[in-house]
Amino acid sequence: MKLAQLVETSRRVAATSGRLEKTGVLAEYLRGLPPDQIETAVSFLTGTLRQSKLGIGPSTIYSSMPERANESPQLTLEQVNTAFESLTGISGKGSAGERARRLTALLSQASHAEQQFLAGLMAGEVRQGALDGVVMEAVAKAAAVPADLVRRAAMTTGDLPLVARTALTGGREALLEYAVQLFRPVLPMLAETAADVTDAIGQLGSAAFEFKFDGARIQLHKRSDDEVRIFTRRLNDVSAAVPELVEIGRRLPAREIVLDGEAIALRPDGSPHPFQVTMRRFGRKLDVDGLRNQLPLSAVFFDILWIDGTPLLDEPLKDRLKVLEQVIPADLLVPRIVTDSPVEAQAFLDSALYHGHEGIMAKSLDSTYEAGRRGSHWLKLKPAHTLDLVVLAAEWGHGRRRGWLSNLHLGARDPAGNGFIMLGKTFKGLTDEMLVWQTRHLLALETTRDANTVFVRPELVVEVAFNDVQVSPQYPGKLALRFARVKGYRDDKTAAEADTLAAVQDIYRRATGEEPPAPV
Repeated sequence: MKLAQLVETSRRVAATSGRLEKTGVLAEYLRGLPPDQIETAVSFLTGTLRQSKLGIGPSTIYSSMPERANESPQLTLEQVNTAFESLTGISGKGSAGERARRLTALLSQASHAEQQFLAGLMAGEVRQGALDGVVMEAVAKAAAVPADLVRRAAMTTGDLPLVARTALTGGREALLEYAVQLFRPVLPMLAETAADVTDAIGQLGSAAFEFKFDGARIQLHKRSDDEVRIFTRRLNDVSAAVPELVEIGRRLPAREIVLDGEAIALRPDGSPHPFQVTMRRFGRKLDVDGLRNQLPLSAVFFDILWIDGTPLLDEPLKDRLKVLEQVIPADLLVPRIVTDSPVEAQAFLDSALYHGHEGIMAKSLDSTYEAGRRGSHWLKLKPAHTLDLVVLAAEWGHGRRRGWLSNLHLGARDPAGNGFIMLGKTFKGLTDEMLVWQTRHLLALETTRDANTVFVRPELVVEVAFNDVQVSPQYPGKLALRFARVKGYRDDKTAAEADTLAAVQDIYRRATGEEPPAPV
């Protein structure tokens, strides 16, 4: 199947506003795919790669773009996927240059539209208004099966491309084979954000409120006392890196069980380490025992998906919690209350923050476990910090944002009076109107540029919301903002009124109880 057909389908979907129309366009394309190309096509249409990593960043992608496009492109999906596979196998000295060379060779065979699509795909910026949700509906339409059946199969496998191939080649009966199984992790249920406890109760009524631990989401699978595996939210098996969590599973009284929870590293006084400290334990392959002694992990569980041969995803939360509390020791359960009182919920949130956690969750008592979905049945409540920072530079956007300055370089004032210290980048929170406005204003402030970045006079002040501050050796201030997003520009403030690095250090100090690293 030619890449051009997929790119044209993506263009048509992007140009279509209605969900039903998008679904129809995608279904028409999916029906014509050869079985061995369905998985690749669905991956590309959902903006993902079958390969976990290509080892190529956005700057390399766009610097590898050839000056001219191929006027007679003949690329197939198979050729592109094979080229991506070859990129993942390059390592050692000179690997970066070899990846860039091979990428240029691939893109030289593509038309301009194909080049733009492939660049967006590799950069994670495919924007066509139709990713997983709409593609699932299109798969169902093309295969003439219920959409809920496709959605459930995708949730339980964590692999929509595989499910698409199964649906289109095997139909309803083949999809029914997918169910929760031990040692086949399911995608975690996700949450939307509530403004405050009153908002959460307004949406959910009486709800379960739980401490929100800022650790690593885990899924524990157990069959018999010695067969336990731990999976991450990305469905990776990390059992070998976290032996103490495996030991916790072995001590559980249930013979077969699947639990959803959080792993976190705690200080001696019981307060949590920052998220990035906990994450040191994941992915470690050498000296696991040594790191375990330095940084032991604890676990808390808040949901149960399977017990002794019985799947529980379709049971309401209130019933799943009853089972959970019967089979899990109290010290392994997340702190929880059930209430419809804003006063009680606020006091619970205050307690979570006092104990060093990032906030609370509010969950509908009637909610089923919607694996892989982000919905309004689960809500997260956590205070966001804001700072007024200065724009130091901006990177040209990709995909739908091509032609606009998008990714902002953010800086805080140096309290010593030596200019500004970069704290990270963000392109989140920007509306199309803001992109147009900031592109015009930043170009007027331009001092210099390189292939992808425009550097500007530090004059524009932007209000940035973020979750917390973490250590980062990447920046001179040795700190970076986590989950930063733009709230708006502060026309009423000058750069001299922006927040200082000292303010950022103070946020880190209050959150962690530790002294921040000294800036360079």
